[in-house]
Amino acid sequence: MILALTIGVLVTGAVYLLLQRDFLRVVLGFVLLSHAINLLLFSSGGINRRTEPLGGGPPSTDTADPLPQAFVLTAIVIAFAITIYLLALAVTGRPRTPQDRPPEPAPPEQPAAETGTTTTGTDRTGEPTEPQEVTR
Repeated sequence: MILALTIGVLVTGAVYLLLQRDFLRVVLGFVLLSHAINLLLFSSGGINRRTEPLGGGPPSTDTADPLPQAFVLTAIVIAFAITIYLLALAVTGRPRTPQDRPPEPAPPEQPAAETGTTTTGTDRTGEPTEPQEVTR
């Protein structure tokens, strides 16, 4: 029962952190979720059966299944590699100076009045054009 509650708390915290905007919190949420999955895999093998791993040959019903333990070990290695990759993305992916940030979008242009106004634009080379009279 304690293990199920621990898994539930870890998953709840992971979902909360994964829904945050900061990338470092997302990485921490991924770490919590991977720990919860590891506990879930480990608990599927049966934790209450504790016998010596080597020795007098206990009956096969008293030993834990080694397959979930191998899954947990593999999951730990994979989660560690993905966590390192996500941390590298968090460090290199954020802008360091104001020049690295993308420019703000330009405000929408106001439509020209019906008659007598002038507009300017750019030609296909990007050079500004002369003001022109607009009539509608």
